[in-house]
Amino acid sequence: MRNRERMAIAVRRPDGGIEVRSEPMGAAYRARWATWPFVRGLFILYDSLVIGMKALMYSADVASGDDVDMSGPVMWGTMALSMALGLVLFFALPALASKVVEGWLHSDWLTNTVEGLIRLALFLGYLVAIARMEDIQRVFAYHGAEHKVINAYESGESLDLETVRAYSTRHNRCGTAFLLIVVVVSVIVFGFLGRPPMLMLLLSRLVLIPFIAAVSYELVRLSSRYREHPLARIVFEPSLRLQALTTRNPSDDMIEVALTAMRRVLAGDSEPEPVRAGEIAVA
Repeated sequence: MRNRERMAIAVRRPDGGIEVRSEPMGAAYRARWATWPFVRGLFILYDSLVIGMKALMYSADVASGDDVDMSGPVMWGTMALSMALGLVLFFALPALASKVVEGWLHSDWLTNTVEGLIRLALFLGYLVAIARMEDIQRVFAYHGAEHKVINAYESGESLDLETVRAYSTRHNRCGTAFLLIVVVVSVIVFGFLGRPPMLMLLLSRLVLIPFIAAVSYELVRLSSRYREHPLARIVFEPSLRLQALTTRNPSDDMIEVALTAMRRVLAGDSEPEPVRAGEIAVA
């Protein structure tokens, strides 16, 4: 969990206890430019990748008892490899595959739409495949615990186990929702580019990723702000339903871990102030 002031990572130790690591956030998180529309989306994306990797490294450290450097070459190397594989699988491969049907469709819009559908199919197939893994199912249950705690907090409820247990595992600002919106926005954006030669096609997919991510983040914020509006519910319902793949109903001990992280974040300042919806990060 984090807000603009502090980050906290809580991990269940093998002996059953909960270990917490807490540290202040850098000055950039309170800078005015970090709140600018479209710029903030890129900043949050980078932030989520780095903090997510730190949390994974720290959990591995606690589980194994090894001394893992959370900011060292292991983290950056793993993140670079993951990003490279993601770019190849979800952007380069669909672009290459769409070349097969380009001559049959005789329409740039249709070909780009097919490319987008291939990207969506790969994304959904990937989620379905990893959701069958036992370790990932446990990760997704902790993901659900995180959402329950944040939903309770943003509803103004007390942060206790009985209260949090009743809340949903779905959240409008979830990273899963963000990724689905990225896929949809990419279909629209790439549709305006036509079908350039292969090299330019691949470069355009990579170069425009920051722009697509920035636009997608603003749409996620919009869906969170107007989540009670009937039209917003209809438009963003697929992204919420998709979270059935990436969240599981957590056990009480998982909720306790999420509560521990949230409480540490809120207690990080001498006089904690309520955090407005959108200021607590959602993974």
